[in-house]
Amino acid sequence: MALPASSSNGPTLGVGLAPLAARMRPTTLDEILGQSHLLAPGSPLSVLVSGPADRGSPSVILWGPSGTGKTTIAKVIAHTSDRRFVELSAVSAGVREVRQVMDEARSTRDLYGVSTVLFLDEIHRFSKAQQDALLPGVENGWVILIAATTENPSFSIITPLLSRSLVLTLHPLDDGVLAALLEAAVADPRGFDGGLTLAPEARDAIVLLASGDARRALTVLEAAGSAAALHSTADGAIPHITTDTVASVVDRALLRYDRQGDEHYDVISAFIKSVRGSDVDAALHYLARMIEAGEDPRFIARRVMILAAEDIGIADPQALVLAVAAAQGVALIGMPEGRILLAEAVVYLATAPKSNAAYVALDTAIADVRAGRIGRVPTHLRDAHYPGAARLGHGSGYRYPHDVDIGVVAQQYLPNSLVGTTYYRPSAHGYEREIVERLARLRGIIHPD
Repeated sequence: MALPASSSNGPTLGVGLAPLAARMRPTTLDEILGQSHLLAPGSPLSVLVSGPADRGSPSVILWGPSGTGKTTIAKVIAHTSDRRFVELSAVSAGVREVRQVMDEARSTRDLYGVSTVLFLDEIHRFSKAQQDALLPGVENGWVILIAATTENPSFSIITPLLSRSLVLTLHPLDDGVLAALLEAAVADPRGFDGGLTLAPEARDAIVLLASGDARRALTVLEAAGSAAALHSTADGAIPHITTDTVASVVDRALLRYDRQGDEHYDVISAFIKSVRGSDVDAALHYLARMIEAGEDPRFIARRVMILAAEDIGIADPQALVLAVAAAQGVALIGMPEGRILLAEAVVYLATAPKSNAAYVALDTAIADVRAGRIGRVPTHLRDAHYPGAARLGHGSGYRYPHDVDIGVVAQQYLPNSLVGTTYYRPSAHGYEREIVERLARLRGIIHPD
């Protein structure tokens, strides 16, 4: 769609128009950009579009980030399939609405031989009871369910419904696809119909801001188009979108991050692995992403404390002290100042020597206990502070380490069945280098044999 002609107040976009993202929504599978792995001939989605209305088809769950085509695919099926199409939103629909759709779908199938496609957007917002209401219709073939979710179905959808559906994963759109979409929106009659120009640098900036989200890319383009139209010259020159125009309508990248969804787990996983891998720059990058996305700083601080104990350990005992101090400080002062404490702790942990020897030792000991490798506590180590203990020999022969100058004595501490077992094997990193030598001397004195 072309931009309106200039006026004394500068050209503006028309009022009351549908958003650009809605106007540019594809109406056929051929128009859909990206997701080619789901749209090949013979795929479940293509069968839904081209198959006869009286033929069954598996229900599908479309899982992917926002702006990757989940709703678009459902709309294409609605426009091109001969099946009856019903759309519900998990935000507003309840069990009663779902059951009503099921009853109508069963009647339509029995009376007219036509199957019903039910598109349920944001299915992860449905409770277990609401999802249970879908089962009879899906299981008996009254409806073909197309459900869309931005959250991992393994965590957000009940197992019986998952087992009766195909989970199809949509990927964030790559830069080339987004660039092609923006160019098409500039030229397409449904978009700007050639009524403005888009500088390549501005296009690339929008692609970067969109982060794989087609809807976001078109929203930014539309806002930039309005800004360019307002600032075009009075002589009727075609509005031109530059990087400055884009910068004027967005002040930061809108991060793709759902604190309850998959991205939450992916980013925190990358953060942990970056600290563990001693890449301080990557660690700070993921820390910044979490902070900018509004992640709970107490959650970040808890992970930092765990990192200090799990991945630095005794290689630098001060790491845990600093991590705990940072967590307490964040709880006391909050954000945005809390980011300073988190940054200090993350830099310290990422650059510290690493060792997981302490907790690996404990896990190995736990595995032995669970496997039944326990044995009785040696008699000389048993409690001797109650009447009758001496008669049982408890504590007899125990050697008190403080009675000797070096504070260490030759003595059996492990049960008989575990004598000679070694759990703690310190690394050669950081402070543990000193422990290696000291531990060898200690074990030599305690176990002279």
